[in-house]
Amino acid sequence: MHHRLSLMLLVGSFAATTALADYSTDQIQMAATGRYDLLEKSIEEQARAKPLGTRDQHALCYAYSKTKRYHRLLECLDTLEAKVAQGDRRTRLFGLNDATPAIHIMRAEAHIELGRYAEAVKEAEKTLAWLKDDDSDDFDMWSNAYAALSLAHALGGDEENAWKAEKSLRNIPVGPLSDYANAKAFALARARMGLKDYAGVIDAIRDDRSFAINVFLDRLVSGSFLTGVNNWVWAELPRAFMLNKALLESGQIDEARRGFDRLLEIRQVRENGEIYWLLLADRGRIADGDGRGDEALKHYREAIEQVEQQRASINTEASKIGFVGDKQALYSRAVEAARKLGQDQLAFEFIERAKSRALVDLLAARESTPLAAARNSDSRQKLEKLLAARHAASLQLPVDMSQDGAGKTRQNARQESQDLQQKDPQLASLITVNALSSHEIRELLQGDEVLLEYFGLGDALYLFVLDRQGQALLRLDSPALEAAIREFRHLIQEQAPEARSKGQALYRQLIAPAAARLGQRNLLIVPHGPLHYLPFAALDDGRDVLIAGRSLRFLPSSSVQKYLRPAGRSPLDNLLIYGNPDLGDSRLDLPSAEDEAKSLASLLPKARLLTRKQATETTFKQEAGKFAHLHIASHGQFKSDKALESRLLLARDEANDGSLTVAELYETRLNADLVTLSACETGLGKQLSGDDLIGLTRGFLYAGTSNIVASLWEVDDEATSLLMKDFYSRLKQGNSKREALRQAQLNLRKTHPDPFFWAAFYLTGQGL
Repeated sequence: MHHRLSLMLLVGSFAATTALADYSTDQIQMAATGRYDLLEKSIEEQARAKPLGTRDQHALCYAYSKTKRYHRLLECLDTLEAKVAQGDRRTRLFGLNDATPAIHIMRAEAHIELGRYAEAVKEAEKTLAWLKDDDSDDFDMWSNAYAALSLAHALGGDEENAWKAEKSLRNIPVGPLSDYANAKAFALARARMGLKDYAGVIDAIRDDRSFAINVFLDRLVSGSFLTGVNNWVWAELPRAFMLNKALLESGQIDEARRGFDRLLEIRQVRENGEIYWLLLADRGRIADGDGRGDEALKHYREAIEQVEQQRASINTEASKIGFVGDKQALYSRAVEAARKLGQDQLAFEFIERAKSRALVDLLAARESTPLAAARNSDSRQKLEKLLAARHAASLQLPVDMSQDGAGKTRQNARQESQDLQQKDPQLASLITVNALSSHEIRELLQGDEVLLEYFGLGDALYLFVLDRQGQALLRLDSPALEAAIREFRHLIQEQAPEARSKGQALYRQLIAPAAARLGQRNLLIVPHGPLHYLPFAALDDGRDVLIAGRSLRFLPSSSVQKYLRPAGRSPLDNLLIYGNPDLGDSRLDLPSAEDEAKSLASLLPKARLLTRKQATETTFKQEAGKFAHLHIASHGQFKSDKALESRLLLARDEANDGSLTVAELYETRLNADLVTLSACETGLGKQLSGDDLIGLTRGFLYAGTSNIVASLWEVDDEATSLLMKDFYSRLKQGNSKREALRQAQLNLRKTHPDPFFWAAFYLTGQGL
């Protein structure tokens, strides 16, 4: 899989300028020449003056879809759909009699780019259903709908239905010189790219005899022959890229190299940021294959800059993760290229940038002192100025096309960023978070600690080892790692004796290559991918388990340390305890959890104890921010398909439904040194191919928690109660959080030796 996601959303020719008669002259030029950023701003100004009708609302949504402002796009489409439902259906852009199918197509393509393939399938099917009901002969729309459906199925792993959609697309009754031939050919190329049918991609593009004629007409209508401005980067470039991409993937390297080089020599190519990074990344692959490591690394670095500029327009963690998902191969290649050149520190920078930017961005932007500073007018102006410059650069759409506008916008963004970093570094951290260098990470390590940071894609797994004395980047053998972790977890949950030998094998694979550097020091572990599901505590060196001689703490990325809430000095009995909330179903009662909560309350008599009907979500939202320590002994639910809806189950009341979700945690403000989630599956997150996982632990980090203790699987109720009582007793004695958890686990192991009972719990955060 090579950068397949963004590739699928390349947009075809903007040829419908004849439908723009009601626009101003400037707006016609903006639309006809692909200047969607300016069209967006122009219509937003109209919206501030008076409410938009369907015609302008549709144009605004289309502009958002091109500038990749996904949050605004989806809201815009909701508004547009409401206007259409009221009977105002016609658009100016493309001259549609009814905007309904366009709404579903734009939603489908946005969902594809954000990695929401099931939602994309639904929207594409809605488009097709509308077209069938309307008996429409808009073959452009039919082509786009089938292409989106095929792509969504292919990227979602349903190849059978993807091919069915491709066949339906192929069978659309459009002749080679029809007005619709151009759109059908482009849609076929997109669908076949998702199916990795590279020969089919080449055939679709080269067989499109109408394309040259259409390009000529586009340029004539837009006046580009006279102005020197045209929509080449929006119409011809996508086809040229897909053709050369298909040549590369089908082994025609020399022809692909010449094609990519010709494209990269054209200045306007930089204006299409969604394709420019793909060109750079694939040209880097070719350079890699040619043995030109320095050249490959140069292309990879520039491609990564493009990726991260684009991602700046996505406003939620889930969206950022989905958007960057297909780009992990780019980061992996950059890591390997840097490693081969002996640039370990640069490789580590790529690892950090690949893994954690989404969560780091959110932590940096949290309501805190820097954000409060932005509330005065001077700071707000600086912030808005930098945001505007960065967005202009991310779009690669210059204001002045007659000059080197793209270069100017990028230079302006860099200059604005540098100025703000110098004048107000805290404010700058709100919108631009750079991964910390290995030197900065070293300064944040605790004195007796070694960092083990993993990064992997496919069979390539890297381990970055860092301590006060030095660093090393290792490439580990990792065939079938995910399968091995699944087997290990299964054996543990079945309490099978074979679990130990599997734990030893995983130790040899993941820890032993760095053992000479570890000694008996404590470990800071930053997992990646399936390693987030691995109970590291139960790994075995052949003599004993990993926690027998050292304590562990975990983080989603090394750079997160800079943004964690500083540890406080509040007494341990500044504690809010939730025990066995009444969930309205006796089958969900946890009597041992209630005993556990009461035991903690007796150990720490100043703590506040809430059980059964008192343990409501409403009280948590109102009171949790007042406590330095939170303990929640209840059920947790992990939703693999909608990770932001993963939740803790609390008692309901008239104000809240009792489901404390990850999404709600992102809107919550805590001041907690420790949150203990003595519940089921609270540490699981949905493994995505992009940034770190979305799970309850991440939600609590963002809400303002220094440390979270959570579990990797559905834990035994009684054993957990014993472990938690021991854990808090050791905290009361003055042990660090990481050491208290280790000692409690080892103590429980004496009476419950199987790792099923003690290995599920792990600590994320500072550990102090």
